[in-house]
This record gives sequence, structure tokens and C-alpha cells, in this order.
Amino acid sequence: MVEPVEKRRKLVDSKVPKSSKVFSPFRVLGNVSNEIPFAIGSLGSTFYAVTSVGRSFQIYDVSTLHLLFVSQTQAPSKLTALAAHFHYVFAGYNNKIGVYKRGRLEHTLETPGQSTIKQILVFGDFLITTTTDGDIHTFKKKNGSKYPIELHSSLYTINSKIHGDIVGLIHPPTYLNKVVVATTQNIFILNINTGKLLYQSPENQFGEDITSIEYAPALDIIAIGTAKGGVFLYNIKKGRILGSRIMAANEDSGSKVVSLSFRTDGSQHLVAGLSNGDLFFYELEKQTRIHVVKSAHKESSGGIANVKFLNGQSILVTNGGDNSLKEFVFDPSLSTTNSAVISPPRLLRSRGGHSAPPIKIEFPQEDKSHFILSASSDRSFWSFSLRKDAQSQEMSQRLPKTGKRVGGQVQSMREKLPEIIAISSNQAREGDWENIITGHKDETFARTWDSQTKRIGKHQLNTVDGGLVKSVSMSHCGNFAMVGSSNGGIGSYNLQSGLLRKKYMLHKKEVTGIAIDGMNQKMVSCGLDGIVGFYNFAKSTYLGKLDLESPITSMIYHKGSDLIACALDDLSVVVIDVVTQKIVRILYGHSNRITGLDFSPNGRWIVSVSLDGTLRTWDLPTGGCIDGINLPSVATSVKFSPIGDFLATTHVTGNGIFLWTNKSQFKHISTRHIEEDEFSNILMPNISGEGGSNLIEGALDEEEGEGEEFIKDGELKQIDSDLVTLSLGSKSKYRTLLHIDVIKQRSKPSEAVEKPKQAPFFLSLTGHDVGDRAIEAETGIADKMAVEEESDSKLLQYKSNGDNFESEFTRLLRQGGDDDDYTKFLNYLVDLPPSTTDLEIRSLNSFPPLNEMTNFVNALTQGLKTNKHYEIYQALFSMFLKNHGDVIYNNDGEIELLGSLEQFHETNQTKKDALDDITRYCNGIVDLITTV
Repeated sequence: MVEPVEKRRKLVDSKVPKSSKVFSPFRVLGNVSNEIPFAIGSLGSTFYAVTSVGRSFQIYDVSTLHLLFVSQTQAPSKLTALAAHFHYVFAGYNNKIGVYKRGRLEHTLETPGQSTIKQILVFGDFLITTTTDGDIHTFKKKNGSKYPIELHSSLYTINSKIHGDIVGLIHPPTYLNKVVVATTQNIFILNINTGKLLYQSPENQFGEDITSIEYAPALDIIAIGTAKGGVFLYNIKKGRILGSRIMAANEDSGSKVVSLSFRTDGSQHLVAGLSNGDLFFYELEKQTRIHVVKSAHKESSGGIANVKFLNGQSILVTNGGDNSLKEFVFDPSLSTTNSAVISPPRLLRSRGGHSAPPIKIEFPQEDKSHFILSASSDRSFWSFSLRKDAQSQEMSQRLPKTGKRVGGQVQSMREKLPEIIAISSNQAREGDWENIITGHKDETFARTWDSQTKRIGKHQLNTVDGGLVKSVSMSHCGNFAMVGSSNGGIGSYNLQSGLLRKKYMLHKKEVTGIAIDGMNQKMVSCGLDGIVGFYNFAKSTYLGKLDLESPITSMIYHKGSDLIACALDDLSVVVIDVVTQKIVRILYGHSNRITGLDFSPNGRWIVSVSLDGTLRTWDLPTGGCIDGINLPSVATSVKFSPIGDFLATTHVTGNGIFLWTNKSQFKHISTRHIEEDEFSNILMPNISGEGGSNLIEGALDEEEGEGEEFIKDGELKQIDSDLVTLSLGSKSKYRTLLHIDVIKQRSKPSEAVEKPKQAPFFLSLTGHDVGDRAIEAETGIADKMAVEEESDSKLLQYKSNGDNFESEFTRLLRQGGDDDDYTKFLNYLVDLPPSTTDLEIRSLNSFPPLNEMTNFVNALTQGLKTNKHYEIYQALFSMFLKNHGDVIYNNDGEIELLGSLEQFHETNQTKKDALDDITRYCNGIVDLITTV
């Protein structure tokens, strides 16, 4: 029985965090803002905007909308309010406020009670917060503190059950120690220093529920927005409405005024942000509407969250729940003979991302591996940069001038294309013609896109049998695109002309995967009929098929190894060799439908995600699961970056792309198979990067218990003593031993080091020149006596034991010859660095009797008999002959040495013949298996 996702999520949260040995959470890509109103701060003449992204916030430079800072730590719960004051950002969550500077948490304030903070206002020495229960809490600066730090007072004047919820909190200019609080029913003026209520508006004075307030540049005037789309100008000193009601939206539309702002650069303009996503601009002097910007933010995401004119500028900043931050600007007015014509506001710059969870992602090829293509259920198509947030861009869906829509009915420019269900790209012919192809939901043709211009292309590639598009693919040369149909047909198109070249009609049901090898020789397809088809793409001939007896939901291809992996409805992953058309691996483990899988760049691993809430890493050589992660949120797709440094996943919750670092880039990963109870339950990647690591940190930080999975090279035991075992050390050591003389020759300096003609004055001064003669004179006699005593004692020690002049190499070699056991010497010899080994071999005694040389050859013979470090002993014997071959030749009368050499040769020949026999046997078995 499949375990419910919610039950698994609770189980993951309850466990003690356990890290994965392969992946580490890095960060989330593509999140800009949510439904929490942004905050504007200023430093001199520059402005910055603070946006909320769940439990973290981001700071943008308003002049460029470049990302400046991200909060370094996540809040314990979702942020509910933001405020900015010079260098400090105040973020409210639950009943607490975090005080941040440059993204770093410096202090935490806590309000009495347990109600959630709703608004934060900072001015002068005060910080005022309102809560969902209608409470107002005031914090004040201590002596010498840089920001409000101590609780000053708590006001319980407002009763949310009688006056309604608090919807606005402002501090009008010139109102010393006073704030204006708006509830859905009344307007209040409070003195926060004394805690007194100074004014309360009459009940139902406006006839509508209040939704927002904002102070005007004029004294005593505020603007009040209502739930029916109206705006009132209100004199808080006299307590009366000024003028008539401004209709920002029709009452029948159900739109309410969410936010208000006044322009302060000389033009008397008022902007109202509506819940349907529109921006309403009003001329106060002429009392007339100027412009309406339709759908500035998506109504489905809550419309406008906040609007703010920058002080003294004609720039308007807006944000919304559709994950976007925008700036609109008013160009200078066009003067005429009678009046000035106000140009409509235009979009100046913006940052954004998906407003709904992404469902398909695709990495371009290696030359642009820092970009990722992403499609979401909100019908948007984005190209995100992994390096710089400002390089992310939405793909334009405006057709080229030469393009024509097919189907008769012309769509509105504001209406986006249907949801993307399949993506394929190739950078080989970028700039020559369109190099991205997408399949869209409920459409009978695929569309092309240009990655260089970031816009939709001119071709529409129809399915060959009139069915709906279900899969797409591109050839590695970038010239051909394949379109799979829901009826089983496959069409091959030339991307330059958009014309149909070939068609294939093998499948009887929906085609779910298409791939072509790197040489355009063989094509593979799969479908819900369980058939894997093989074709000669160059000759358009059918090669054969493989029936997997279960519907295939998706397929991936690895061009380096010519392997394909198919996800089946029986919850298995089947790996097939395209060359032999045989199944090479079947991977079982998932307990619910597999939603995505991908090969690692080297083809050794397959990563898969499923509705069972797990991410699994499969090792193809051993055919087992070597790592698993229990995900708090179900993943919908997974992709490796082209160079393997990142793994990208998308999930059913969250509008961003989650990036994981690959630890295998810098450290060895154990291939030991693990069970489900060993799966890790690490935190998901987040905006702040808390709980994760970058590539280098992931390599340097040794996880707890990880060292137990590995055995040091020196401690590794042989599987069988009859098997010849190579060294487990670095291959560079073996190569260095063989070519040490060449390396030394290359390392010699080309010219001798020349001394400077005249050294700098500070290098020529010694102790004698700077006044140390007196000190040396006093201590010189005592030091001289101590040195003489130490020299005499060492000389006596050396005379008593002459072996102290021997190196460790010589001593162990001599002891091994005396005991006829060279085990200790061999262990020491194998671990020596190449340069030291060369020096020791050159230093062997070359005067008769050649006892050291004889012992050295006997030691190598004993090493060969152990069947360990075979190639190291071969390299050492080669070094020995290279350095002392002339000595052996000139001393042919040394019978003992010649006997040792003959014994080494016989042992070596025996091992060589055994290796040849085993190699021929293995080659025969492999040939038999591949031809059957």
C-alpha cells in the first residue's frame, strides 16, 4: 500500500536531520516576491526595496533592480510584515520582529501576547507594530542604541471585534509622536508616547469598509481606500471628507483598493493599486482619471500587494503575489498650446519569475550551463541564470512580424500560450535558426523558440497524424526536430525551413519519449504501449523493437554511453543499451509513479523522483540505490546540469527551482547500497542558503558517520590472495616513478638565479649594525659552551651506536635481510613519495659485496609473491635497473645478486602468465554475453 504524502512529510519532519552523502541543498532560483507588501528604504539619494520570499527577504537596488542582499538566516515561520529604516530591515513573523543589517540578524524583538504581527512602522525613536488581535505595541530606542530595542508601551484601545481588523498604519508628517490607525470601520489617531486616543472617526462615516490608507503631501490630508473600489480624501484634523468619492474601480467588479500612494515630484497624482491587478492613476488638481494600467499583476495571485512612488521622482514601484517586482515611470509631459498631455506610465524595469510551480525544466548544453529553461502551469516560459539574478528573462510570446498563427482565430497579445508539457533544446545552431522546441497542452503542433533573442519562433510543427503533441526532441546537430503524437505518430522536421522530412508510425498509443544519438545514426522512441522502437535515422529504416510489457511514461538518453532509461508504470526504471538493443539494468524501489529521472553527465548514475516523496540516486555499474532523500514536498521533475555541479528539482509547492550541489565533484562517494530506513531527511534548499552548502564546503565538510563507509587504502584487505591486486593509490605516483628522470630534467631552472647588484638597505643591516653587539658579547660565551657540550654528547652517542647514521629505508632493508622478512620494509617503501624513493634507490651501496642490492631485489620478489601493488613493484624494479644496471653488468661474479635477479624474473613471469590467462578468459565471457 502506498504511503500518503502527508504522512511521509510528518515523518520526515519528526526525524533528526540526516544529511545525504551525494547532494547538499544550495539555494532556490526564481523567487522575487510574494503577497507581503514590500518596504522602501533610502540611503542618501539611493533607494532600495525589501521583498518577502516566504521565511526570507531580499533587498534590491531600486535604480537597477539588481539583487543586493539576501537574509542569511530563515525566520522560524513565514514573514508577515516588512519595514526599512536606513541600514536596518525589520521583518515580522509570529509575535516577533527580526532586526537585520545587510541581511545579517542583529537582534530580535518580541511583542507581548501570541497574536501575529500585521504592520510595522518605524520613525524617529519609535517602532510601532499592530497585530491581528488589534493590539498596538511600541518600541523605543535606548540610550546609545541604533534602533528601537526596548518595549515602551502596549495599547489595547482598538477592539477588533467592534472596530474591525487593522488595515493601515501611518505617521503623517509634522504629527509629533502620533500615528493614524485605520480599521475596516474607523480611523484612529493615537499618541504613542502618552498612549492616549486623540481622535476616532464616526461609525460608518464612509459607507464602505476601509482597506488601506496613505498620507498626502498636503498637511492633515490622508487618502482612504475602500473595499468597493472607492477612494476618499480625508482631513484628519477636521474629521471630514474632502470632495466626492473617487471611483478607482466599478462596484460590480468586486475589486478593492489594496494600496495608495501620492506622487511628490511636483505632479499632483494619486495611484491606487487594486486587487484585480490594475493600477488606477488620478489627477487631483483636475479631479479626473489619467490612466489605468491593466493587469500590472495577476488577479489570480491576489493582484497588487503594494504601490509606492519614490520620493521626489516620477517612478512607481509595485509588487504582487505573482512573484514579480516592477517599476513604472512617467515620461515628461507633452505641452500643447492649451494644456499639457500626460503620457501614460510605461514599464521601466522588472524582476520576476513563475507565479505557479514549474513543471518542466531543461539545461542547455555545456557552453551555457549557467542558464536553465523553465516552464510553469501559469503558462510562462523563463530562462533563469544560476550566476546573476539580473540575467533571468521571460521568453517573449509575441510572434515575429513574419509569423502567422494557425487555426483561424487570432489570440490576444495579453493571452499567453497554453501550458508547456515538453521542452527540448540544442545550442549547436544558435543564431542560425530557432533552437528550442516546446510541446503545449491540448495543441496539435509544437512551437519553436530562439534562445538568442529570447522570443518565440516562426515555425509550428504539426503532428503527422493529427493527434496532440506529447513529446518533442532535437538532434544533436541542431538541424532536426521530432514531434511525438498522442496517436503514436512521429514526425521529423527540418528546423531551418520548418518542413516535414520523415514520419514514423510504429506506436499504437501516445509517444512519451524520443531521442537521437550523437551521430544522427540511430533514433529511439517509446510510448504508452510499452514498446521501445529503434530506427536508422539516416536511412529512415526500422531496426527493431523491444516490448517492456508496461506503459512507458518518460525516457531519457545519454549520448556518451548510448544508454536510455525508461520510467514504467510498474514503478521500475529500465536501462537499455541502444547499440545491442538489450536491457542492461532494471531498478526497483519507488512505491508510487515516477515523475522525473535523469542521467549524470558521466553516465554512471541515474537520479529519479517519484510521487512517494523520495529522490533516489542509482549506481548503474552495481545496479542499486546508493543514496536517497525523503523530500518534504513531492518533486515533479529533476535535471543534472551539463557539467554535473548542480542538480535541479521542481516541486508541487514553491514557485522556484531548487538547486542541490553535487558532492561527488570533490570527494569519493561510496557505492554501498542502502535501504529506505537509511534515507536522509535534510532541509530543502531555500533562498538564504541556510542548512546547505556550496561545492567546496560540501567537499570539505565530512558528514557524521561517513568515514565508517570508507576503508583507507592501506587497510583494505584482498578479496582473495590468489588474485593479483593493483595499488589503490593515485595513478600519478606510478607514472612519476617511471618518468622521474624526465620530470627532474623539466623542473630544472632555465637560468641560474642572479643576486641583486645592490640589496635594499633593510636587508643589508644585521644585528651588528643595529646595536646588538653588546647583547651578543654577554651571551656569546655561555652559548659557545652549551654548543660544545651538546656536540660532545652527540658524538659519544654516534660512536656508541653507528646505526644512527642510517636512513629509515636502509635500516628496514637491513633488518629485513637479517630476518628474511621484508614486510615492514615493503609497507614503508610503498608509502614513500616518488622523489624520496628515487633518492633512496640511487643511494644503494654499489661496492662489492652488493648486499644492499641483493636485499632490495629479494624484497621486491617477496612483494610480488603477496600479489599486492603489482604495478608499483614493476616500476621500482625498472628504477633499480635504470640506476644500477651498469653496476650489475660489471659485477657478474656476484652469484647471490644474480640468483636474486633470476628469482625475481621467474616470479614476475608467473604473475604475468596468470594475468594474461584471466584477461583472455574475461574477454571471452564479455564477447559471449554481448553476442547472445
